[in-house]
Formats: sequence, structure tokens, C-alpha cells
Amino acid sequence: MDSYKNKIVDKPWGYEYLIYENDLVALWLLHIKPNQKTSLHCHPKKTTGLVLLSGKAELSFLADKKVINSPDKQMLRRGLFHQTKSLSEDGIIVLEIETPNDKGDLIRLKDSYGRENKGYEKSNYEREKNIECIWINEPKENESCTYKVKDKLIEVSSVTSKDFLKKMNDTDIVMFLNGGLGKNVDGKERLATMPGDVGRAAVIKKVAEEMDYVSKNTLVLKIAG
Repeated sequence: MDSYKNKIVDKPWGYEYLIYENDLVALWLLHIKPNQKTSLHCHPKKTTGLVLLSGKAELSFLADKKVINSPDKQMLRRGLFHQTKSLSEDGIIVLEIETPNDKGDLIRLKDSYGRENKGYEKSNYEREKNIECIWINEPKENESCTYKVKDKLIEVSSVTSKDFLKKMNDTDIVMFLNGGLGKNVDGKERLATMPGDVGRAAVIKKVAEEMDYVSKNTLVLKIAG
């Protein structure tokens, strides 16, 4: 696996860089310039959770499109062709969590920059990170770390109890970086939420009410909604 921890990857539409990864997920921060857009692409093996941190964006699919405003989120199943376009004059900032962690899992259907038959950008598009780039370090058990991207606070917390979720506002956006909420089914532990899942706190709290446990090493990212 290529290491992107210390790299910014330049794109024709802006840039992106890795802000967290483990064996299951990779979390990237994207800056898309005004009126620019990603390719219309899919990930045959990966599920993607998208969170719009700033600005206004248009999400396009093969059959339809939708406009979202920050802060908002979208889950994208594997194999779903999608495209993100910036509708803001300052550009947009997007968080994307990918499961599994595999940057080579990419097929471009259409692209404004001629990359239809190309894979992920090669090393000549990489440059070193600068001091403005964030990197998420895992907090100690039952502790939290806070990061700021523009005017948005990102809180990453080690969670050992469902009580933690009760403190969230219903409109908060919740992303699972590790672990999850589970239930005992026929004597076996089953996760209902898992790394890579993104949802509103109101929904996550309803699920949590019916779950039996929080799995070991659960790590949750929260963005105020």
C-alpha cells in the first residue's frame, strides 16, 4: 500500500490529502476549486462516506443529481458512479471516508480533464504537506481531540459507552473511524454500525438504544450539524 500520510495529491480540480487511516478505512480531505468537479467515477470494491464541510456542492449520479449545503453528508455504495462539483465561489471542502483502504479501486466513466482511462494520480502529482494540513491522532480511551477546518470543528473521540452518543445534538454528523455499535444475535456479537459509516446523530442514537454494546477501540468523529 502506498503511503500518503505526508503528501498532498494535486488534482486538476484542486487537491486532496489523507488525514487518518487504519487497516479498515482511509479518511481524506478534498478541496475542490470553484466550478470544478471530480470525474464521474465509481469504486467497485469500496463504500464511501462523504461529508461537505464548507460551501455548496452538486452531487451527480447516472440517473439524477442533488445539491447539498454544508454541513451535510451522503453515503455512496460500492459501484455507484458519482461526481462532486463545487458551486461555491471560494470552493468547497469535503471529507471522504473510504472502506476498505485502497486508492487503486477506481474506474472513471467521464472526466473533464481527459483521465477516463487513467488510474489514481502518480507520484509526480504529490507534494509535501504544509503546516495548514491536519492529521488525526487517536485519543486515549474516553478522551477526545479537536481539529479545526475553516470554521468547522472536528471532534474525534474514543468511545466506550453508549452514553457518549446521548450528549450529541440530533443534527450532528457522526462518522465511525473504528469499532461500532453491536448486538448479540444467537449468542454471537454482530456490528450494526462499523468503520466507514456516516449518519446523523438522531439516527445513530435510535440505533444505539437497541444495541447491547460498544465494540473495543471504537473511534467516532463528530461534526456539529
